[in-house]
This record gives sequence, structure tokens and C-alpha cells, in this order.
Amino acid sequence: MSDTASRVANNTFASMSARQVAVLIGLGAGLWFLGAMVLRLVAPMGALDGAARALTYALMIPGTLPAVWLIWKLPGLRRDQVAMGGAIATATATLLDGIALAWFPELYAADVRLVAACGAAILWGGGVGLVLALLFNRAPAR
Repeated sequence: MSDTASRVANNTFASMSARQVAVLIGLGAGLWFLGAMVLRLVAPMGALDGAARALTYALMIPGTLPAVWLIWKLPGLRRDQVAMGGAIATATATLLDGIALAWFPELYAADVRLVAACGAAILWGGGVGLVLALLFNRAPAR
């Protein structure tokens, strides 16, 4: 078996069930929508302006920890699958964010400046989620 074929055969994703992947896709969609609705609420209050933006971004780090926990527990992933689970959920959220920004920007706000700020915050949250999932991931016990 070639090195590439060996890596594909041993890919953690391959050991996930279709149910687990479906749960992760659903979680990604749900977490994205929740984030979009929270941003729609707080952005007009100035949460994404000036120094408040830095505070909002900083608060998203601990605020994302429950999402990583859900990504681990809800589909029943092993600790060595958390990074892949985070990637699947974040890919879903990122795709939905791209669709929303292109075709449904009013989902975030009426003001183009706030739409851009909300889209950027969603991307930041996705990046934070990926980093936390990578940090939470553990190699299987030997």
C-alpha cells in the first residue's frame, strides 16, 4: 500500500459513523445559527465597535468551550476524534456563513458595516473552535 493510501485508510474520519458525521454537521449548523443570532442582537449595541470588539472577541474564547464539549460528547467521539469533529462542524458553519453573507446578509444586519463585522466575528469564532478542538484532541491510549 502506498504511503498516501495508508494515510487515507488510517484517517480518523474513516472511523466515524454516518450518524456521528450527521450529528456534527447538525451541530455546526446549529452553532453557526446561534452565533449569527447572538451577533445580530449584540452588534447594533456596539459589541463589534472599537474596544468592545476586542472584548467580544476575547469572550468568544471561553464562550466556545461549551461548543467543543458538545462536539465531543453529543456524537460520542473519542478524544482522538475531537479535532476531526471540530473540523466537520466548523466546515459546516463556514459554508453556511459564506452562503448567508452572499445571499442573505440581512440575517446579520441591515447595515453593511455590521454585516461585515458579524461575518468576521463568525470566522473568528470558527477559528477559535478549531484551535480549542486541536488542543482538546488526545492521541489514543496505547
